[in-house]
Amino acid sequence: QDYYGKELQKSEDLKTNACITSARPLPKVVRDALEHVHEEVVARYYGCGLVIPECLSSCRILDLGSGSGRDCYLLSQLVGEQGHVTGIDMTESQVQRRTGASPHPLSSSPPLFPSSCQVEVAKKHIAYHMDKFGYRKPNVEFLRGYMEKLGDAGLADESYDIVISNCVINLTPDKRTVLQEAFRVLKPGGEMYFSDVYASQRLSETVRKHRVLWGECLAGALYWRDLYSIAEEVGFSPPCLVTASPITIGNKELEGLIGDCRFVSATFRLFKVPGGSWAGPGQVIYNGGIMGHEQELVFDANFTFKEGEVVDVDAEMAAILQSSRFAEEFLIRAGGANATAPQGCCC
Repeated sequence: QDYYGKELQKSEDLKTNACITSARPLPKVVRDALEHVHEEVVARYYGCGLVIPECLSSCRILDLGSGSGRDCYLLSQLVGEQGHVTGIDMTESQVQRRTGASPHPLSSSPPLFPSSCQVEVAKKHIAYHMDKFGYRKPNVEFLRGYMEKLGDAGLADESYDIVISNCVINLTPDKRTVLQEAFRVLKPGGEMYFSDVYASQRLSETVRKHRVLWGECLAGALYWRDLYSIAEEVGFSPPCLVTASPITIGNKELEGLIGDCRFVSATFRLFKVPGGSWAGPGQVIYNGGIMGHEQELVFDANFTFKEGEVVDVDAEMAAILQSSRFAEEFLIRAGGANATAPQGCCC
């Protein structure tokens, strides 16, 4: 809170590009939805890009670290009136870093607003957005709480289809608990779709306690191999890398502290696959029914599904597609080449 509230007065004050999470080009439906979000919500947002998965109609989504609610209001439109979006954020004074700061690059330079709690800003504009979207009742809610303690905020087991997170897990010292809580609240077949910062090695004590590197989302970065081991321990399927991009430091002093460690900003998707949902490799055909992805669905770095095309998938991908919200969008049958998608470091 000190770093973002006192030292950063504008986005140009950042020492690295760590907060620019890797992202694919936004579909038109997402760009259009962003245009309908209230200017104060956008102005208060200090997040990193957009983390928006596909196939969202009628889904229940939880946003960890929702801030002023920009992504929640965007998702509110994509899930529709029958869906639901919950945002949870711990910040009380993080909004101070907006004071005097440049607007988010995706905004159209809206004016600054009086300081208030992030969650309060998000809540204040619920009625505005529901009216703008033409919804008879709210399909969003905002909670104060910690992503390590979702139960304390009243979030029940198996109550969400998707959990999203955007460059905030690096800021908690207890990443395993965050993934455990996400796994707990996800329904069987549910997905955790999130962007964050990862390191090529475990970080030294000096780096992990460095104030600026912590504020820049680097000192809390997870060693990429630990993501795989934690995901397995918690019960998730192996992480599917979606996109990754290198992080540059641009500061000689900080580069000297980091040494030969390298960082990437990466988006992963994890699935809560029920046991025994699929026994072996298969063949799948995408039906082209996902809005904004009618011609092809870039599922991750290994699998792109084009409408009507037969694709051989390994047992893990077959199980993911069969058990998740994507099941209705694919014809899935047994057989096919027993090829295993490459596993490894996003670095």
